[in-house]
Amino acid sequence: MTAGPATLRAGAEALAGALPPLLADAEHLAATVILGEHGRRRAGLGVEFWQYRPATPSDEARTIDWRRSARSDIQFVREKEWQAAQSVVLWLDDSRAMAFASAPRLPTKAARARLIALAAAILLIRGGERVGLSGADVPPRRGTGQLLRLADRLTAEGGGEYGAPEAGGMAAQSRALFVSDFLGDPAPVEAALAEAADRGVRGALLQVLDPSEEAFPFDGRTIFESMGGALRFETMKAGDLRGRYRARLAERKARLAALAATAGWHYSCHHTDAPAQAALLWVYRALERVH
Repeated sequence: MTAGPATLRAGAEALAGALPPLLADAEHLAATVILGEHGRRRAGLGVEFWQYRPATPSDEARTIDWRRSARSDIQFVREKEWQAAQSVVLWLDDSRAMAFASAPRLPTKAARARLIALAAAILLIRGGERVGLSGADVPPRRGTGQLLRLADRLTAEGGGEYGAPEAGGMAAQSRALFVSDFLGDPAPVEAALAEAADRGVRGALLQVLDPSEEAFPFDGRTIFESMGGALRFETMKAGDLRGRYRARLAERKARLAALAATAGWHYSCHHTDAPAQAALLWVYRALERVH
């Protein structure tokens, strides 16, 4: 059963609140994560013009540049450099594959991904950052209301066997976080990272896997079936596949790491039987290193 927005937000806030004691360098955390200073490319550029972008329904009237808008049929917002740099866009895989958990004691990949992503959003917004989702549904904004919008959107059920990341909604020079099992076709990931790199967007890839997907603890007759039921494979000797499976998974992880490095991003893999705090800590350190 999928947790509602209120439950998800409560769990994410608990996780976010537990993060500071885990950090050895509390002063660095206060300067970069809590205060949001790591969002700026460098000090003193907060008043520099960066770009015009089409206005969205979430933009306040005072942010619209009426002189520029008068020369077009649409309204434009005048963005300053630090505003673009302080925007963080999240993409979470909501495909059916993410609903997997190998044991009742473990959270699904989707539940863990949502918790980490929303906890990250809480800390970013506390630090003055603007956080949104890829696409046009939830553009980057600040405030408690934005957390409610994020929680509501993150609990929505998706479709498809595997997810494909979106690069839409990313302002130039902003940051992004992609969270998925990344077990589907890697081509969309490569395309999204290439588009992000073209815009000067830097970020992090967090791969979330169930421990059984890493260990492949299967023997004898086994039927493998995708969460959506579209893919099915039966074998009488599952143990014989273990070595090849692990090699293929290692190749996939190496490819993701290489794609991330080429785009100026960071990559890490998190297992759902590991503490969520460790993954959240990695996300913050990764985002700190991309500006």
